[in-house]
Amino acid sequence: MFHLFRKSLLSMIGLAIIILLLLVALFAPFLAKEHPSYAEVSTEQGTTQVEERWEIHFDRKLLPPSSDHFFGTDDYGRDIFSMIVYGSQTSLRICLLVIAISTFIGVLLGGLAGYFGGVLDEILMRITDVFLSIPYLILALAIAAALGRSIDHIMEAMIITWWPTYARLMRGQVLALREQQFVEAARSVGARNSRILFRHILPNSLAPLLVQITLDLGAVLLVAAGLSFIGLGASPGTAEWGLMISDGRAFMFHAWWYVTFPGLAIVLVVLGFNLLGDGLRDVTDPKLRR
Repeated sequence: MFHLFRKSLLSMIGLAIIILLLLVALFAPFLAKEHPSYAEVSTEQGTTQVEERWEIHFDRKLLPPSSDHFFGTDDYGRDIFSMIVYGSQTSLRICLLVIAISTFIGVLLGGLAGYFGGVLDEILMRITDVFLSIPYLILALAIAAALGRSIDHIMEAMIITWWPTYARLMRGQVLALREQQFVEAARSVGARNSRILFRHILPNSLAPLLVQITLDLGAVLLVAAGLSFIGLGASPGTAEWGLMISDGRAFMFHAWWYVTFPGLAIVLVVLGFNLLGDGLRDVTDPKLRR
């Protein structure tokens, strides 16, 4: 599979883009020319959250790209290149946490429903159907609006809307595998249900799960950027790509760099995830390899 994956040019381009994103997020303090500060603030719900703050320089607002500011400056004089670099950390955190938690919940519930069947399967799948019957973007909008404006809240909203996909996928895999001979052999030697499910069935379900995860990472980034764009995501002043586009749309005709570079960052990362996901799908599906 690795040999076939290496032969796909587009898949390797996708992998290179994702590695670049990881490196930028990891070395953001060394790559950025300006750096944010962090402060705890109280929310309307009575809780505290950490907010990101950038220094304001009105004397250099809306400067075009130059050697001093590679991607220009915004309407507050903040360096757009530095904000995009730090925004990669925010985007990566949202993608990884949402997908990791959604996958865990979906795999657990879908695995239990598919393996044990019966009443448990009916209850869990009808709950899943309720979530799947509502468009995930509308449901995420409603939950984010109810919870309030915050990156943590949009992650919670997306986790609630994303796990049913993995529950359905895992249930289908378990139903296809639970009567296979290697599962029967494990039962015949007295293996417990938990061992059969997590040591025998789950490893054989990783290929479709991995493909789904890779493709969903880009979708999560788009939804998070969309929620921030309409004012339900990141707090004002945060280095988040969707919020940067929202702030810059009023200046897009005379300060094109304000929205162009955050938009290109989103396009590039989503393209990388999609190319990587397509490559994984091609090498893990025997029918496509023929």
